[in-house]
Amino acid sequence: MPVPQNNSRVARFGVFELDLNAGELRKSGVKLRLQGQPFQVLTLLLERAGNVVTREELQQQLWPSDTFVDFDHSLNTAIKKVREALGDSATSPRYVETLARRGYRFIAPVETNGWFDHASPAPAQAASPEPYPSPAMLHPELEVPIPRRSLTRGLFALIQLMYLCFYVAALVRLHAIQNIADGFLPLWAATTLAGAVLATAGGGIPLRLYLISAVSFDYQRLGEKFRQMFPFVLALDQLWAVTPFLLMQKIGLGAAFAVSAALLYLPFSERTLIRMAYVRTPPP
Repeated sequence: MPVPQNNSRVARFGVFELDLNAGELRKSGVKLRLQGQPFQVLTLLLERAGNVVTREELQQQLWPSDTFVDFDHSLNTAIKKVREALGDSATSPRYVETLARRGYRFIAPVETNGWFDHASPAPAQAASPEPYPSPAMLHPELEVPIPRRSLTRGLFALIQLMYLCFYVAALVRLHAIQNIADGFLPLWAATTLAGAVLATAGGGIPLRLYLISAVSFDYQRLGEKFRQMFPFVLALDQLWAVTPFLLMQKIGLGAAFAVSAALLYLPFSERTLIRMAYVRTPPP
């Protein structure tokens, strides 16, 4: 008979229980809607139950310096959602106590199965806790750890720069493209192809320059703007995904097909990078 293992990390207080492994807050066994940053804030308060958790500690643990967020607004919203889920009140708290200009403290008794020790309140000189584990930085929509914004923004800018180089090179060698197309297409089709390259490259250059400048200066509404323009970006990138076949005589059919398949996926990578760099705050 297999030996049962207790690997769950559950904290119980009153009629509530927080299951960190499942990422759930339950009341009398019924799952409550508390996810993202509010769930992470509650977890940290439970981990330090009885102790004061300062706003600075919360910022350092849950909102790293390179995370694009209005910290004060986000923390106030998270605490409000925690209190709403627990049926708690800021004026007469049963669970989460506010200490003006200092932080918050979880004041109700907490029972755990040993996945953290919350012990009695520590003095002000006590050492700060270890950095909060990775679940604190899960993306609220993609459900993956949020990487550093400098990385996602840098990758997005490199993709835009790559397309910009494509457009400029195509315009510089437009006659060569026409000659290649003449080798396997009728004259009217080759002329149409050259015209399509001219038109899409002409429209793509200002688009890529805008995206490069926006992500470089960290334009706060870039996430929203990119969602609006994504259908056009998708159509443009899908058209340019077939361009490797113009080099088929030099690189071969297999290589042209592989590069084309990668270019077909690239616009979806752009969208994911933007969603990671510019996290959309869910409505209250």
